[in-house]
Order: sequence, then structure tokens, then C-alpha cells
Amino acid sequence: MSISVAIAGASGYVGGEVLRVFSQHPDVEFGALTAHSSAGDTVGQHHPHLVPFADRVILDTTAENLAGHDVVVLALPHGASAAIAAQLPDDVLVIDCGADYRLTDPSDWAAYYPGEHAGSWPYGIPELITPAGRQREHLAGVKRIAAPGCNASAVTLAMQPGVNAGVVDASDIVATLAVGYSGAGKKLATNLLASEGLGSAVPYAVGGTHRHVPEIIQNLTSAGGQGIRLSFTPILVPMSRGILASVTAPLAPGAGAAAVRQAWLDAYEGEPFVKVLPEGQWPATASAVGANTALLQVTVDERAGRVIAVCALDNLVKGTAGAALQSMNIALGLPEATGLTTIGVAP
Repeated sequence: MSISVAIAGASGYVGGEVLRVFSQHPDVEFGALTAHSSAGDTVGQHHPHLVPFADRVILDTTAENLAGHDVVVLALPHGASAAIAAQLPDDVLVIDCGADYRLTDPSDWAAYYPGEHAGSWPYGIPELITPAGRQREHLAGVKRIAAPGCNASAVTLAMQPGVNAGVVDASDIVATLAVGYSGAGKKLATNLLASEGLGSAVPYAVGGTHRHVPEIIQNLTSAGGQGIRLSFTPILVPMSRGILASVTAPLAPGAGAAAVRQAWLDAYEGEPFVKVLPEGQWPATASAVGANTALLQVTVDERAGRVIAVCALDNLVKGTAGAALQSMNIALGLPEATGLTTIGVAP
């Protein structure tokens, strides 16, 4: 089986990671690699680490250049995917790594993004708990997929077992995330310069203003939560990639530490890419770099009466490109883990 894949936005961090991760799939062959301002450049000018593709010329991002492929991955800025997606045939599998199609409620879109809401596509966290089972069941055979936000993936995977099992009070969820700089994308901005970031940790999008907030609430509602309230604070830390999410919520009345841990173990039993670590072992971002894994631990702070769940993942792999490939496999009827690794790069 040969799967022709085109990537729009191939010169950015996400586009480059899609190229790297998808290249490990035995059935993938790359067609058009496109971008806007970097059209005409070679891949090697933007991604010198992608040696096999260094001489490939980046084309302009147009529907014409993206046509004729089995799969088109859109790694474009938020709000830029809808116009291109509308021009692609219905029989092409289109995976959007941006936010255009993640949110189901138009009012959520209007509160956090400019422009019109484009609609919603099947959501690309296969492990997401849904009323009917898992989200992977809603991805089989589809032709449109909205890849998740990286922070949303970390918080969702960290806390959805407790919400689903009813062992936490979902009305008081607090999430604090240490986030690598690649999560901000490949753009020139003063606050993203090395001289600003090295040796410093700085919060951003504080006070409920981060665009992943409605996505997380949407996900935890899918997992069975009601009346969800989320305080979400991301913090940029001096690392290139990775997310460490510490997510807490009050322990539900009558629930104990044993029931809490069992809820997490039950939720992820048999999941190839989500691992609950042995008791006493805590996730580290370094353990997930380069891998399509989410590493989890959960405990109960008895004195505070709160459940603490910690998730580490690579924002560019399990948070984006890996989730896209995992979802592609499901949509095309291939084994879900094809081309994906759980082996990280450390030290």
C-alpha cells in the first residue's frame, strides 16, 4: 500500500515534525511540500536535520499543488486552514494541525479566535473518552480530522480518567504547565528570542485567556464531566520542546487513593501510547522527547484533599504530528501504531 502525503506549512516547526514523523511510516510517500513566504526555498534551508529531504523544493501553498494526494496535512497558522480545506476534494483525507476545526461550539471560537467559525471535524485524540467509548471509534473511515492542541492533549490525558470515574470534583480543576518554546511556533518575536528565554521561566496567556481552554473543557465534558471549571496557566521554560502538565482537582467525597489510581490504570489499560508509571516514579519531559508517548502519574494529597495528575509529552509529537499520524492510521484502517515509536531520545 502506498499513501501519498502532501504537507502545507512544511517550513514551520509543526510541518517539519510532520515530515519527520510521517517519514517513519512504511507506506508513506511524500508529494508536495508547500509554504507561503518560504516557497522556492529547499527543505534543508529550514530543516537541516531532515537530511533525506534537504534538496526538496518548497512549493507555494495552493489547492492546485495540494491536489492529487491521498492525504493532505495542514500545518498552517490558526484561521488559515479553512480556505484551503474548502478547495480540497471530499475523498482526500485532510488533517488540520491548526485550531480551525477543533471546537464544536461557535461561541467558544468567537471568544478565543478571530474570524468566522469554520465548523468542526472529528477530533484527533484517539484515547479521548467519549460517551460511546473512545474517540478512535469516531475516526475510522473519516476524511477530515482536527489534530489536537498540544496543551489540550496534556491536560486532557492527565485528568480525564478522574473526571470519567467520578473520583474528582470537576468544578475546580487547576492546570499549570511548563511548556517548551517550540509550542509558540516558528516566528520572530522578542519574547521568543534566546536572550529573553534562556535562564528564565515566564507565564503567558494567564487568567483564562489561552486558546486551549475551551478545547480542554470540551474534551473533559466528552469524558463525562459536568459543570467543569478550569484554571489554566502555561509557563514558558527554557527547553525547545516538551510539556509537563501538573493538573489538580478536589478529591470527590468517598473516593480514596486506591480508587483514584485504579481509575487511571483502568482508563489507559491497553493503550499503546499512554503509560501510567509505577507508583513513586514521576514523568519527565526528557523521557518523552521524540516519542509518541504521554507519560502519566497520579497521587492524592491527603492533607489538601486534592488529586494530582502529572503528564509529560513531546508537544510536537504526541501533542501534534504523532497524534496526526496515529489518527491517519485509524482513518485509513491501518494498525494504529504503524510508523510511531514509544522510544524517546535521552539524555
